[in-house]
Amino acid sequence: MPAPIALITGASRGLGREVARRLVEEGFTVLAGVRDPARMKPLPGAEVQPLDMCDPTSIAAAAAAILARHGRLDVLVNNAGILLDQMGEVLTLDPAVLRRTLETNALGPLALSQALTPLMPKGGRIVNVSSGGGQLSVPSNWAPAYCISKTALNAITVQLAAALKPRGIAVNAVCPGWVRTDMGGPEAPRSLQQGADSILWLVLKAGPEISGGFWRDGQRIDW
Repeated sequence: MPAPIALITGASRGLGREVARRLVEEGFTVLAGVRDPARMKPLPGAEVQPLDMCDPTSIAAAAAAILARHGRLDVLVNNAGILLDQMGEVLTLDPAVLRRTLETNALGPLALSQALTPLMPKGGRIVNVSSGGGQLSVPSNWAPAYCISKTALNAITVQLAAALKPRGIAVNAVCPGWVRTDMGGPEAPRSLQQGADSILWLVLKAGPEISGGFWRDGQRIDW
């Protein structure tokens, strides 16, 4: 049986790199989506896939390359994201910062999913890496552009799950928690491995019927 094929975006560092590394260990054919391949440290066993989430031409080229090389895609982990407004409040939020954040954190995953779902067979999985900051049930007022973008990503997750249910493709969002990465910083309480575990549960362990949910550590959480 051929190895499942997974694309992980934002795989040059942090959670994306750790998820890619561990999927290689699990026997996946791993495509490491990175904006600048020249700056990426070697990731043994993974194929580097140039991919700019904000560039429709780059997304189309990635989809064409995956189709030509592999003919299908079994797993998409939309991990790439930016955090531009660690401080501040919504009343002083620069609209340009919000637009740029939404473009990367929400519109990019949507555009990539639209381009790649034609390559996904029944049983395929899309995992959108979100954040507790995007929860409406527990409103957050830190980094408003980031939190708003993750709320939007959660809404996109629900829409994609409904649209892809007839094809048997599961779509979920995951909160890896506050993780010690370049984005999370050294004070974060969770290790890189713990954050990756939360993502990998949806890739490796969740049943194929699980779709349209928001998850942390294998447990469903409120939107």
